[in-house]
Amino acid sequence: MKPPAEGIIDLYSRRALDWDADRGRDLIEKAWLDAFLEGLPPSGTVLDLGCGSGEPIARYLIEQGRAVTGVDAAPGLIDLCRDRFPHHDWIVADMRGLNLGRAFDGVIVWHSAFHLTPGAHRQMFAVYARHVRPGGMLMFTSGVVEGEVLGRWRGAPLYHGSLSTADYQAGLEAAGFEVLRRVENDPDCGAANVWLARRCDGTMRP
Repeated sequence: MKPPAEGIIDLYSRRALDWDADRGRDLIEKAWLDAFLEGLPPSGTVLDLGCGSGEPIARYLIEQGRAVTGVDAAPGLIDLCRDRFPHHDWIVADMRGLNLGRAFDGVIVWHSAFHLTPGAHRQMFAVYARHVRPGGMLMFTSGVVEGEVLGRWRGAPLYHGSLSTADYQAGLEAAGFEVLRRVENDPDCGAANVWLARRCDGTMRP
């Protein structure tokens, strides 16, 4: 049997329709999405890592005039995105080690990277630096302490992992990002821990 962290992709692949049915559509994330969009050109490009079924976040970004490229490791979820938004780009891929060979005006990673192990989180800073153009925006959600938690969803084990707040801050700075805003347990956004950052340059510092 796979370790819980390695079972996430299989779980979402097998149960894409269940996940889509459970995903809320009330867009409690709107204030954060608007703050993210303020830093993007009116017709800018967005990479949505762990895009799920494309609703409600990708839909909102598209409705605001942005060109969305979505990446998710679950083929069933990407199929839903392609059906709903056929004029945008949807890719089946694992975000860990991702290299699409192009940079975007913004990258959003909303309630998706938190399924990665702490070690994989440390690798994601390079992924972000590769895909956010200088001056571009990055927004993601995280935990606040380093560790692993195993919950359950529809009877199946559901893994979450995180770094500490200090490690995220250090990793972002080393990857050339300036943190613009961070809110822990945002009461207006389902108690999410949210980071909003801008890429200052293309340099990965040791």
